[in-house]
Amino acid sequence: MAERPVLVLAATGGQGRAVTAALLDRGAEVRALVRDPAGAGAQALSRRGVNVVPGFLDDADSLTRAMRGVAGVFALTTPFESGTDAEVAQGRAILAAVRAADVPHLVFSSVAGAARPTGVPHFDSKAIVESEVRASGVPYTILGPTYFFDNALGGQDRILAGSLDLPLPSDRPLQQLARADHGAFAAEVLLHAGKYAGRRIELAGDAPTPAEMSRSLSDAVGLEVRHTRYPVESIGNPDMHAMWEFLNGPGYQVDIPALHAAHPEIAWTSFGAWARQVFAAGS
Repeated sequence: MAERPVLVLAATGGQGRAVTAALLDRGAEVRALVRDPAGAGAQALSRRGVNVVPGFLDDADSLTRAMRGVAGVFALTTPFESGTDAEVAQGRAILAAVRAADVPHLVFSSVAGAARPTGVPHFDSKAIVESEVRASGVPYTILGPTYFFDNALGGQDRILAGSLDLPLPSDRPLQQLARADHGAFAAEVLLHAGKYAGRRIELAGDAPTPAEMSRSLSDAVGLEVRHTRYPVESIGNPDMHAMWEFLNGPGYQVDIPALHAAHPEIAWTSFGAWARQVFAAGS
């Protein structure tokens, strides 16, 4: 167990919330970096006993202040607000702060597939950050989550109208992961750094096909949900277009049975179990 606090960056985002919750469940002291400490998400963390501090992923000074005296840092970068160049800049600011604050262990959340040439812009930008993490001399672990189950909720209205829209063949498996399992795995790494230092680990909990996802969603929402395949060519965003080309091609390649056998301490939620939980909660 870490005797000093663990810092979670972007703690009010999807990944950050999951990691924070998993650390709190394990009795760890958590410090959370957020952009707006007065926001509802930050205040919810404060009520759970989290030490909330202000900062930005591209601001090395605020990151350094937040990292002083911590046992480890959970970090991620994102291209989805300002682009992939900004994502790389975030990674460099994080690394500069980790060195300045002499952080004992950095857990960087990247993406599965980034260690291979994919042509996906936000995979490539994470690959640059990964390479700089490895070259930095900072003690690190890199996690590579696959597609999150929660991404389906971007089409929740369509699901509730009976359609799961995915640009994949109905029989094409898509490796995916529950955010809670990602958070649990990151917490395991942060609290037992010695077992994981210097490793890169890709994470997936399940690999349902769109047809299987549709059946699970049908059971969860209580109406028939059919898979609607739309063409990759119709995706206008170049980054998302490239990602779905990759997922229709080589795709993620996590050895799921080996991963789960090596880490029985993680729940490894199935897509069906996730769908039942999420839609039951929303009903």
